[in-house]
Amino acid sequence: MNWQRNLWVLCLGAMLSASSYTMVIPFLPLFLLEIGVSAQNVHMWSGMVFSVTFFVAAVMAPYWGRRADKSGKRKMVLRAGISLAVVYFIGAFVTNPYELLIVRILQGFANGFIPASMAIVASSAPIDKMGFSLGIVQTAILIGGIIGPLIGGSLSHVFGMRMSFVVAGTAIFLGTILVKFLVVEPENQAAPSEGSIIDDFRIAFGNSKIVQMLALLFSVQVASMALQPLIALYIAELIGKVETAGLTSGIVISLAGVAGAISAPLWGKLGQRRGFYNTLVVGFMCAGFFNALQYFADDIYKFSILQCLFGLFIVGVYPAINTIAVTYADENFKGRLFGLMTTANQLGSMTGPLIGGAVSSWLGIRPVFLVTGILLIILGAVLAAKNRNSATGRIARE
Repeated sequence: MNWQRNLWVLCLGAMLSASSYTMVIPFLPLFLLEIGVSAQNVHMWSGMVFSVTFFVAAVMAPYWGRRADKSGKRKMVLRAGISLAVVYFIGAFVTNPYELLIVRILQGFANGFIPASMAIVASSAPIDKMGFSLGIVQTAILIGGIIGPLIGGSLSHVFGMRMSFVVAGTAIFLGTILVKFLVVEPENQAAPSEGSIIDDFRIAFGNSKIVQMLALLFSVQVASMALQPLIALYIAELIGKVETAGLTSGIVISLAGVAGAISAPLWGKLGQRRGFYNTLVVGFMCAGFFNALQYFADDIYKFSILQCLFGLFIVGVYPAINTIAVTYADENFKGRLFGLMTTANQLGSMTGPLIGGAVSSWLGIRPVFLVTGILLIILGAVLAAKNRNSATGRIARE
């Protein structure tokens, strides 16, 4: 088995998966307007079509994680990739918000390409390359997040939103084909668990480090995804034109992705040298600060700069969370671990748009930036205090 080939092929697959996702998702609020949702109801529908996928994916993730450990992680990548390709193609033919809601539910059932890919990387890479490898995967995901909005925004501007669904389906299908022919999953020497999903939760919640990482992942996803359905609408407000909001949103989101893609490998290496808890503190505090500042941005240029700075720091928390969690998990639990982390991720991704939609409907979009920024700063402060107490305890014992 060549772990480096696995890493680079799975990175390419993750990039195509992320690009297919971001070709479509940031522009769903504009697509809802196109298929008949009124401007008064678009916030509510945006929250629903975003959140329902994450809810279904959160429910299914522990099952898919268990199947990955029993049947093979590579099989789960192939299952998710083919299913997502079909769902994206179906999305090109929806005619009303109810049909789009059904498509998003199906997408939740199909989910799991990236978590299973990361589980293979975690099982393949040498322990001293774990942080670097997961950081590289995170970079690939971010590059996909750069390419996707640019392609999706351009396609929706020139051909309409439906073409974005078709190209997204094609992209994830190509990534699946690459995994099929080029990735070799390492043999699992440990016998798979014969327990139930409830037993998986017991194992995870019996490990305080894993519980901490699950909680952090949920929280950061709440903060990040609270803004996701609102950015295109907010940019439309800033520029005063709904017609060009799709293309402009694609450019702005991609710029934030560029900043994240540049910094992600550096975060992985920094965590390996300085400690992943320290990178979490810096990532949360700085991302929260720049996110909160977006409350005061009154034109598209200031907003774009602050989005880039936010992307530069928020990306650092993901490889740190993943690496810490993997370090404290047994080899034969890694598929299930990534399944449980996907559940935390998706529950946060479900909760965030609901909170963002509620706050924006009540107070407007701007306060959402302030609320989520403060949440991230609080998380950083709590982690900093915990690190300080741990260090003090070690010194006292010595």
